[in-house]
Amino acid sequence: MSRMVKKRARLLRVRHVQHVLAVAETSKARDEAMNIENNVQRLSTMRSELFSGDGVKNGAILASQRELAARLEQAGRQLDGALYDAKRRIEQKEALAIAADREREIAERLKDKARRAAEERIEARLAALPLYKRMQMKGKGDA
Repeated sequence: MSRMVKKRARLLRVRHVQHVLAVAETSKARDEAMNIENNVQRLSTMRSELFSGDGVKNGAILASQRELAARLEQAGRQLDGALYDAKRRIEQKEALAIAADREREIAERLKDKARRAAEERIEARLAALPLYKRMQMKGKGDA
């Protein structure tokens, strides 16, 4: 393999690894967003279940339930902000993954182009040899 083909192959391997890392980071960001969404749902479920119990309640219990409900609501609002940030990170990571994939495809095309050029150079050299040398070269390749 020619030096240029080797360089292009190395570049392609690097671009492939970059793409795989970008996809992994995107997946990780999606998992984080999903965890935050699950926490938001759990908080809303806890808040709705807080006042679902029937029975006689005194003022102290009612006050503590209202305070807990207010804290759960505040935590839910904070998680909404975190969820918004997580979704923005997902968009950024997806953009990076797309760019890495594009770079990988470009590197693949460059490697193929370098390989074709190397093969054409070899063919041109063989064509430039006298006929008897070509016959000898073909004979060596068949053995």
